[in-house]
Parts: sequence; C-alpha cells; structure tokens
Amino acid sequence: MRVTTKGQVTIPRKVREILGIMPETEIEFIEDNGRFYIEKVSSQKATKKFEKLRGIATVKMSTDEILDLTREQS
Repeated sequence: MRVTTKGQVTIPRKVREILGIMPETEIEFIEDNGRFYIEKVSSQKATKKFEKLRGIATVKMSTDEILDLTREQS
C-alpha cells in the first residue's frame, strides 16, 4: 500500500467488508504500544461527541444575519 501526497491510503476491499466500512463510514485509529489499529466508529459514539454542545446556542439571529457577519465588509 502506498500513501498519497494527501496522506490517503486505500483500505483493501476484504478489510472494508470484514469491518463493514462503507462510503462515509467514520473510523478512528487506536494506538497501543506503538501499533495502530483501525476501528469503525459506532453511530452512537459519533453522535455522543456533540451531545454536550446540543442546545447551548443562545443567539437569536436569522440565517441571513449570521451569513452577513461572515461576509467581508467593504
């Protein structure tokens, strides 16, 4: 296997099938004593990352108002 200039590798089909990795599947790399393992992230684990942030937004702005803030002022 060769790493591309973008740091990408192709996971062999047999490995993807065994792990149930489909396009858009989230994976993570686990390090253990200098060895790295690939693990499929469960959908439950992926959503837990954002649970602590859910419901904390307090800004009462419209989408257009928020976009105006991100646009360059001339």
